[in-house]
Amino acid sequence: QVQLVESGGGLVQAGGSLRLSCAASGPTFSSYAMGWFRQAPGKEREFVAVISWSNGITGYADSVKGRFTISRDTAKNTVLLQMNSLKPEDTAVYYCAAGRGGTAVGRYAYWGQGTQVTVSS
Repeated sequence: QVQLVESGGGLVQAGGSLRLSCAASGPTFSSYAMGWFRQAPGKEREFVAVISWSNGITGYADSVKGRFTISRDTAKNTVLLQMNSLKPEDTAVYYCAAGRGGTAVGRYAYWGQGTQVTVSS
């Protein structure tokens, strides 16, 4: 069983930055890909970024490419999402997930509880 705990959300003005953290634990989490997703009110959960725990290869949604950076700290078993140049449309609950990788929600078996990110205009 993989456990994921997110932190780092909050309120920020447009153009600002936030860094989200996802602490992972469990006997097999290092064999998974780690993704960040987000869900705004009234919308479906959508892919943001993904990183392979084993080799660090990353992928991003077009909407965040060039502004967000996903990384991993293998010593601390933590996945980070650095978010720069934030826009009001980035407002959502952000979820960390572990699974087979890719952009589809269904490819991820384990999810954190989510952390709220609010960007004011």
